[in-house]
Amino acid sequence: MRTNHLSHKKRLSRFVRLLGRLRPLELPVTHRHNSVELFNDGRQFFEALFDAIHSAKHSIQLEYYIIQNDRIGTGLAHELAAAVRRGVTVKLIYDYIGCLDTPASYFKDLSRQGVKLLPFNVPSFRRGFYWFDKRDHRKMTIIDGTLALLGGFNIGDEYAGCVAGKQSFRDLGFSIYGESVGELEAIFHNTWHGERDGHAAQTPLERPRRPVSRLGDAAVNIISGGPLQLHSYIRETFQVNIASAAEEILIATPYFVPGPRIIRSLLRAVRRGVRVRLLLPARSDVPMMLLLGRSSYATLLRGGVEIFELEREILHAKVMLIDAERTIIGSANLDQRSFHRNYEINCLVDNVRFGGQIRDLLLEDIDGSRRVDLDVHERRGIAVRIMERVVSLFGWFL
Repeated sequence: MRTNHLSHKKRLSRFVRLLGRLRPLELPVTHRHNSVELFNDGRQFFEALFDAIHSAKHSIQLEYYIIQNDRIGTGLAHELAAAVRRGVTVKLIYDYIGCLDTPASYFKDLSRQGVKLLPFNVPSFRRGFYWFDKRDHRKMTIIDGTLALLGGFNIGDEYAGCVAGKQSFRDLGFSIYGESVGELEAIFHNTWHGERDGHAAQTPLERPRRPVSRLGDAAVNIISGGPLQLHSYIRETFQVNIASAAEEILIATPYFVPGPRIIRSLLRAVRRGVRVRLLLPARSDVPMMLLLGRSSYATLLRGGVEIFELEREILHAKVMLIDAERTIIGSANLDQRSFHRNYEINCLVDNVRFGGQIRDLLLEDIDGSRRVDLDVHERRGIAVRIMERVVSLFGWFL
């Protein structure tokens, strides 16, 4: 699928009009001439991650929501310790709540090996209950300030395909090599210093100005989200790009609580002739999220949105593709927590080759998934409907 010139002009005009209505606080900077590589499963991603850490010469910065003390987690610890021994500075931010199941000995051993650690949002009852609802949901590694690996992968065996099929997670990752990595590094430093002193994270981001080098042909925007923003940049990026679509929208997300604005945007897209397909999970590691997501199916299906549920694995990929050429990919789900309360990192990649790879993967997953039929969905039992209603009362907090 390729958009024609007329479709591109129509999409651009809608994009500009919507930007004027939303008036975001700060438009993202477009970094051109990046090289972007897609990793379509956990094996590819973790091989690339460990190879990148092994090749680091000066610095490694990691920021992850979950790090488990299993085969993959142990392998990461060994690679980081080896990097420190050869003189590389290694800094790791991990989410305290996300790593509750990880033994403290894992992180103590990393510290003894010389890795500089920062647990994000350690419980402090002096702040009341606010600390409990704040999460660092980002997943990224930055190597020597020039290479970054991102996506939906946490550090654990189920993300790497090391467990039984139906317990493994279907995820996507990617790497960026180019000037946009400097902005990711600045975001990491803001979080590192902000979590230490409680103030730096609220200061405007100082984007580094580096000479442009032509490493590739992908234009990249970095979309950083967090609860300190007055408006949700994450949600606005989704909304603006949905509104700009001329022919096709493909979405995969594991936790689907989009809220009325995104739902209206998807329905408007269908009404103007855009084909919209959602790939959602049939099984989840957070079962209540399935109930919550399915409570909006009827509205979407009646409006012409096509919905498919992935059954063979637990869906964990977070990606939106617009007209086979513009991809939003990273750590953020289409849910209220990612929009408003998590620290997230997404990338907007404008590149036909990368978009084509994403489209091929999503269509393959859609072909292997169960299509949700409105008539069948409407015949779900009264008990399920009641549970959906009850769970929806707490949807904003999940």
